[in-house]
Amino acid sequence: MLLCFTANHRNADLDLLEKLSVGAPAATRTLVDDELFVAGAVVLATCNRFEAYLDIDEPLTGGEAVAVESVVETIADASGIPVERLRESVAVHRGEDAAAHLFAVTSGLESIVVGEDEISGQVRRALDTARVEGTTSRELERLFQKAAHTSRGIRSRTSLGGSHRSLVRFALELASSRIPDWSDVEVLVVGTGRYAATTVTALRARGAVDLRVFSPSGRAAAFAARHGLVAEPSFAAAAARADVVITCTADAVVHEDAFTPGHRVIVIDLGLPRNVDPAVGAVDGVELLDLETIRLHAPLEEFSAHADARALVGDAAAEFAADRAAGPAITKLRGEVLGLVEAEVSRARARGAGPEVEEALRHLAGVLLHKPSVRIRELAVEGRLDEAHQALETLHGLAVEPSLPVLAGDAIVDAAIVDAAVCGDAGGGCPRGAASA
Repeated sequence: MLLCFTANHRNADLDLLEKLSVGAPAATRTLVDDELFVAGAVVLATCNRFEAYLDIDEPLTGGEAVAVESVVETIADASGIPVERLRESVAVHRGEDAAAHLFAVTSGLESIVVGEDEISGQVRRALDTARVEGTTSRELERLFQKAAHTSRGIRSRTSLGGSHRSLVRFALELASSRIPDWSDVEVLVVGTGRYAATTVTALRARGAVDLRVFSPSGRAAAFAARHGLVAEPSFAAAAARADVVITCTADAVVHEDAFTPGHRVIVIDLGLPRNVDPAVGAVDGVELLDLETIRLHAPLEEFSAHADARALVGDAAAEFAADRAAGPAITKLRGEVLGLVEAEVSRARARGAGPEVEEALRHLAGVLLHKPSVRIRELAVEGRLDEAHQALETLHGLAVEPSLPVLAGDAIVDAAIVDAAVCGDAGGGCPRGAASA
């Protein structure tokens, strides 16, 4: 069973997201090593969301509910967040709904700026990190690969493709109402990572030419050489001249004493955790645009996703669930056919046949399996998988154990179920369990 825990800009404040982004990723290894039901975990932490995708071994409702409660407690402990507060802020999706949520996230449909470009790369890097740490699983690999495929399909088949939307570009759009001509301003970028490079590209697209970079970790010179910027050795000196300061680094927090009162400057904080202390916004002359401000000003009607993009996500989630449900039947059929092929290969070898015969037999097996495998998947999508099972039993004598149903509408683990599983009685004295979506 797949589970997704999500806290994002829709259901959690920036303070909670900040704490999760710092502490919760470290809990991934603990979940996989110590939790009885967790077979794999992938954590996605971005500037406006925290998500944990888990592969749960135990398909029964009671075991699943216990796993939910254990995961909430583990993440809360790692992040320094009270368990009750996390329960109130996190939504829990399961099965097909967890898949649909990831597909929508990867396609940018759940972002502050709908259709943003960066999120698909962030999802890919989350899976890469899980692979390096050894916390992924076969089911999560399949889920994330399907998410990437779905994202590419949406961008190629809808108007979201080629729109070049991103949080960086939207932040610059907000700042443009205060800046008549970007070619006349001096911009200081703080940070030298991937997001900083994206920011430089977006600034140049708006016409900015006087671009400078400061790195708390001392990498400014190398970054400046690669991107044609001016490296600044001192943040305070550079900020005292700059018209715009954009922070996107994990290495520093800027406080109010770093700015000169009276000097007019726009400060854009794209970092999570925050790179800029909110008190900076109270300094005379400083206008602070942080993620909270950007979220409040996001023009949802302008960036709303098209219905066909949502439909593609729904189709992809249904296909993903159907593939999983169809798996046992296809495995049974493949096992029988390939077993017969192996027997024929052995007989052919005994008669002195060459490798070309073996190759031809294996190719024939693949051809024969393709069409029925596709049809079994189609029947699963149509909700007629029992017909495939009956056909296999009637024609081949193969009995297939049906998979437990995965209901898209049954997406949220009900709090009462968690209470009953953990406390032994839904009406007992334990606090409520998983938060509603």
